[in-house]
Amino acid sequence: MRFGVLTVSDRSSKGERADASGPALISAIRDNKWIVEITAVVSDDRDSIRDTLIKWCNLGSIDIILTTGGTGFAPRDVTPEATLQVVERLAPGIPEAMRQASLAITRHAMLSRAVAGIRASTLIINLPGSPKAAVENLNTIAPVLEHAVELIRGDANSENHHTSGNL
Repeated sequence: MRFGVLTVSDRSSKGERADASGPALISAIRDNKWIVEITAVVSDDRDSIRDTLIKWCNLGSIDIILTTGGTGFAPRDVTPEATLQVVERLAPGIPEAMRQASLAITRHAMLSRAVAGIRASTLIINLPGSPKAAVENLNTIAPVLEHAVELIRGDANSENHHTSGNL
Protein backbone atom coordinates (compact mmCIF):
# COMPACT_ATOMS: atom_id res chain seq x y z
CA MET A 1 0.00 0.00 0.00
CA ARG A 2 1.10 3.53 -0.76
CA PHE A 3 0.70 6.29 1.82
CA GLY A 4 0.82 10.04 2.04
CA VAL A 5 1.50 11.62 5.45
CA LEU A 6 0.28 15.18 5.98
CA THR A 7 1.28 16.93 9.19
CA VAL A 8 -0.97 19.83 10.14
CA SER A 9 0.81 22.26 12.46
CA ASP A 10 1.26 26.02 12.44
CA ARG A 11 4.53 25.83 14.37
CA SER A 12 6.03 22.98 12.37
CA SER A 13 5.05 24.59 9.06
CA LYS A 14 6.91 27.75 10.12
CA GLY A 15 9.98 25.82 11.27
CA GLU A 16 9.42 26.83 14.90
CA ARG A 17 9.09 23.22 16.05
CA ALA A 18 10.30 19.99 14.49
CA ASP A 19 7.59 17.72 13.17
CA ALA A 20 7.60 14.62 15.37
CA SER A 21 4.28 13.03 14.35
CA GLY A 22 5.01 12.76 10.63
CA PRO A 23 8.30 10.88 11.13
CA ALA A 24 6.70 8.63 13.77
CA LEU A 25 3.95 7.67 11.31
CA ILE A 26 6.45 7.16 8.49
CA SER A 27 8.39 4.75 10.70
CA ALA A 28 5.22 2.85 11.63
CA ILE A 29 4.15 2.65 7.98
CA ARG A 30 7.53 1.26 6.97
CA ASP A 31 7.47 -1.21 9.89
CA ASN A 32 4.33 -2.65 8.25
CA LYS A 33 6.26 -3.00 4.96
CA TRP A 34 4.11 -0.33 3.34
CA ILE A 35 5.37 2.54 1.15
CA VAL A 36 5.43 6.25 1.93
CA GLU A 37 4.90 8.05 -1.39
CA ILE A 38 4.67 11.67 -0.25
CA THR A 39 4.88 13.80 2.89
CA ALA A 40 4.29 17.45 3.72
CA VAL A 41 3.75 19.84 6.58
CA VAL A 42 1.06 22.52 6.28
CA SER A 43 -0.35 25.13 8.63
CA ASP A 44 -3.65 24.79 10.46
CA ASP A 45 -5.41 26.43 7.55
CA ARG A 46 -8.52 24.84 6.06
CA ASP A 47 -7.66 25.83 2.48
CA SER A 48 -4.08 24.54 2.70
CA ILE A 49 -5.22 21.23 4.14
CA ARG A 50 -8.07 20.84 1.64
CA ASP A 51 -5.92 21.77 -1.37
CA THR A 52 -3.16 19.34 -0.38
CA LEU A 53 -5.63 16.49 0.14
CA ILE A 54 -7.23 17.11 -3.25
CA LYS A 55 -3.86 17.35 -4.99
CA TRP A 56 -2.65 14.09 -3.45
CA CYS A 57 -5.90 12.25 -4.23
CA ASN A 58 -5.69 13.43 -7.83
CA LEU A 59 -2.21 11.91 -8.19
CA GLY A 60 -3.84 8.49 -8.32
CA SER A 61 -0.78 6.87 -6.76
CA ILE A 62 -1.74 7.10 -3.08
CA ASP A 63 -4.00 4.53 -1.45
CA ILE A 64 -4.20 6.13 2.00
CA ILE A 65 -3.54 9.64 3.26
CA LEU A 66 -2.92 9.96 6.98
CA THR A 67 -3.24 13.43 8.44
CA THR A 68 -1.79 14.15 11.86
CA GLY A 69 -2.82 17.15 13.91
CA GLY A 70 -5.67 19.61 14.01
CA THR A 71 -8.36 17.24 15.28
CA GLY A 72 -9.01 18.72 18.71
CA PHE A 73 -11.10 21.55 20.12
CA ALA A 74 -8.69 24.47 19.64
CA PRO A 75 -10.00 27.24 17.38
CA ARG A 76 -7.37 26.46 14.70
CA ASP A 77 -8.05 22.70 14.73
CA VAL A 78 -9.78 22.46 11.33
CA THR A 79 -8.44 19.23 9.84
CA PRO A 80 -11.80 17.42 10.11
CA GLU A 81 -13.62 20.30 8.41
CA ALA A 82 -11.08 20.39 5.57
CA THR A 83 -11.32 16.62 5.19
CA LEU A 84 -15.11 16.76 5.05
CA GLN A 85 -14.84 19.26 2.19
CA VAL A 86 -12.77 16.71 0.24
CA VAL A 87 -14.26 13.27 0.85
CA GLU A 88 -17.09 11.87 -1.23
CA ARG A 89 -18.01 9.04 1.15
CA LEU A 90 -17.53 8.85 4.90
CA ALA A 91 -15.92 5.90 6.70
CA PRO A 92 -17.23 6.45 10.25
CA GLY A 93 -16.17 3.08 11.63
CA ILE A 94 -12.49 3.98 11.39
CA PRO A 95 -12.52 7.00 13.73
CA GLU A 96 -15.04 5.21 15.96
CA ALA A 97 -12.59 2.32 16.39
CA MET A 98 -9.70 4.71 17.04
CA ARG A 99 -11.64 6.61 19.69
CA GLN A 100 -12.79 3.38 21.35
CA ALA A 101 -9.25 1.98 21.54
CA SER A 102 -7.85 5.32 22.68
CA LEU A 103 -10.40 5.61 25.48
CA ALA A 104 -8.72 2.60 27.11
CA ILE A 105 -5.56 4.74 27.30
CA THR A 106 -6.85 8.27 27.96
CA ARG A 107 -10.15 10.02 28.60
CA HIS A 108 -8.98 12.75 26.26
CA ALA A 109 -9.79 10.44 23.34
CA MET A 110 -13.41 11.57 23.58
CA LEU A 111 -12.21 15.04 22.54
CA SER A 112 -11.03 13.77 19.15
CA ARG A 113 -13.01 15.10 16.18
CA ALA A 114 -11.13 12.92 13.68
CA VAL A 115 -12.97 11.79 10.56
CA ALA A 116 -12.21 9.36 7.74
CA GLY A 117 -13.55 9.09 4.23
CA ILE A 118 -12.91 8.22 0.62
CA ARG A 119 -12.21 10.50 -2.31
CA ALA A 120 -12.02 8.69 -5.65
CA SER A 121 -9.66 5.77 -4.86
CA THR A 122 -7.95 7.26 -1.80
CA LEU A 123 -8.83 6.69 1.85
CA ILE A 124 -8.18 9.74 4.06
CA ILE A 125 -7.84 9.26 7.82
CA ASN A 126 -7.34 11.98 10.44
CA LEU A 127 -5.01 11.03 13.29
CA PRO A 128 -4.10 12.97 16.45
CA GLY A 129 -1.14 15.34 16.49
CA SER A 130 0.74 13.60 19.29
CA PRO A 131 3.34 11.17 17.87
CA LYS A 132 2.42 8.52 20.45
CA ALA A 133 -1.33 8.87 19.85
CA ALA A 134 -0.94 9.00 16.06
CA VAL A 135 0.98 5.70 16.02
CA GLU A 136 -1.38 4.08 18.55
CA ASN A 137 -4.34 5.00 16.36
CA LEU A 138 -2.61 3.73 13.22
CA ASN A 139 -1.87 0.44 14.99
CA THR A 140 -5.55 0.14 15.92
CA ILE A 141 -6.73 0.38 12.32
CA ALA A 142 -3.74 -1.26 10.58
CA PRO A 143 -5.30 -4.75 10.47
CA VAL A 144 -8.17 -3.57 8.24
CA LEU A 145 -6.36 -1.13 5.93
CA GLU A 146 -5.31 -3.61 3.25
CA HIS A 147 -8.86 -4.91 2.98
CA ALA A 148 -10.20 -1.34 2.87
CA VAL A 149 -7.89 -0.54 -0.03
CA GLU A 150 -8.90 -3.73 -1.85
CA LEU A 151 -12.56 -2.76 -1.51
CA ILE A 152 -11.95 0.80 -2.71
CA ARG A 153 -10.06 -0.54 -5.74
CA GLY A 154 -12.87 -2.98 -6.50
CA ASP A 155 -10.41 -5.89 -6.25
CA ALA A 156 -12.21 -9.13 -7.11
CA ASN A 157 -10.31 -10.93 -4.32
CA SER A 158 -11.57 -8.54 -1.64
CA GLU A 159 -14.54 -10.77 -0.93
CA ASN A 160 -12.19 -13.53 0.27
CA HIS A 161 -11.77 -11.64 3.53
CA HIS A 162 -15.50 -11.91 4.17
CA THR A 163 -15.61 -15.70 3.78
CA SER A 164 -12.28 -16.61 5.36
CA GLY A 165 -13.35 -15.61 8.86
CA ASN A 166 -10.44 -13.17 9.22
CA LEU A 167 -11.05 -10.54 11.85
